[in-house]
Amino acid sequence: MTVLAFIIGILLMVVGLAVSIALHELGHLWPAKKFGVRVGQYMIGFGPTLWSKRRGETQYGVKAIPLGGYISMAGMYPPSPKELAAEAAGTQNGRAGGGFFATMVQDARSANDETLEGRDDDRVFYKLPVWKRVVIMLGGPIMNFLFAIVLFTILFSGVGLQTAVPTVSQLSECVPVAGTSECAADAAPAPAAAAGLEPGDTIVSVDGTPVSTFDEVSELVQASPGSPLSLVVARDGVERTVTVTPATIQAAGEDGATQDIGFLGIRPTAEYVRQPIWVGAQTAVENVGAVANVIWQLPVKVYDTAVDLFTGQERDPDGPLSVVGAGILSGQVASVDAPILNRVAGFLGLLASLNIALFVFNLVPLLPLDGGHVVVALWEGIKRTWAKVFRRPPPKPVDATKLVPLTFVVVIALIVMGAVLILADLFNPVSILN
Repeated sequence: MTVLAFIIGILLMVVGLAVSIALHELGHLWPAKKFGVRVGQYMIGFGPTLWSKRRGETQYGVKAIPLGGYISMAGMYPPSPKELAAEAAGTQNGRAGGGFFATMVQDARSANDETLEGRDDDRVFYKLPVWKRVVIMLGGPIMNFLFAIVLFTILFSGVGLQTAVPTVSQLSECVPVAGTSECAADAAPAPAAAAGLEPGDTIVSVDGTPVSTFDEVSELVQASPGSPLSLVVARDGVERTVTVTPATIQAAGEDGATQDIGFLGIRPTAEYVRQPIWVGAQTAVENVGAVANVIWQLPVKVYDTAVDLFTGQERDPDGPLSVVGAGILSGQVASVDAPILNRVAGFLGLLASLNIALFVFNLVPLLPLDGGHVVVALWEGIKRTWAKVFRRPPPKPVDATKLVPLTFVVVIALIVMGAVLILADLFNPVSILN
């Protein structure tokens, strides 16, 4: 059953990833069509096509490898210079001299030219105003961010946040000595048990202070070693008042120094407490900062992961993961020995975090990522504004195909880092079971 649950968890993550990719590409597709750009393909995944259907001018499909997706927009770049277009047309094998990178630039231009319907084609991406291009390219990451908010909202406001509530689940038999949990023969009985508290009792207030979480109870008790406290306790719908004196034990404070604290000997009950509707969005925003910090240090983090892989050291649980690692964690969440609601909550949190990672990663200002296309559009906007302010002729559209060599380097770096993370996730995975 555990193996089956593990496989189901992985499959759920594959489906969740496919939905996340579909929404990302939809975030590009909808504004592109709204602004009149001709879109030839909308594809989820890479590799061989498993299913496709043409609707209007767009072919929609699903491919075999769910590691990404794309839409094919007409005229992502301006057309090739006439002489290069003529040279490309006269080259029988689709290759021209000039070196490896020059050939890559020409191939990118030729592929782009094939999406154009003549040089007067107006249904193209590069002719759009800068703000519309930015909207199209940001549409994908924003969809992932919105999806993460929805998932976090379902998690915290629908399922709830697992919270220690002031309902007694267990009682300690004695007052611990020197941090141990075992009862010595001469150990004093725990104050809560001696006062007659029972499992299932809910503490309503402590010395007149209403409490709703166990942390509030614990804070009041720890601050009152040796001082009698009046507890209002609800049992079977009836409230009663119990006077109990916390025992004095020693514990390490925040500064590391030993201090005396109060001890009752009660353990809380963990329940899912539904949070206000805005907590989902708040959590998503907080996660953006944490993920951005990881991505900012991604090369260093991947290097550390590689070192841990080859030395056998335990990985940083807050470090980067590949989609393989996300799938393994999803399998662990599904197969862990816990109530089904806990597993559902774990999966929702994992998928939401994955969408935050997709949002932040795609904003990195490097081609071929969405953030790179945004930078190109903004650069053209700056050039146009500069020309307008100084009354110069409008500049030509920015030809991003010239950045193909840099894009190639970025792609190779991403492939290498992705390969390292996949190997680490297979042979030195992060585990929630440790």
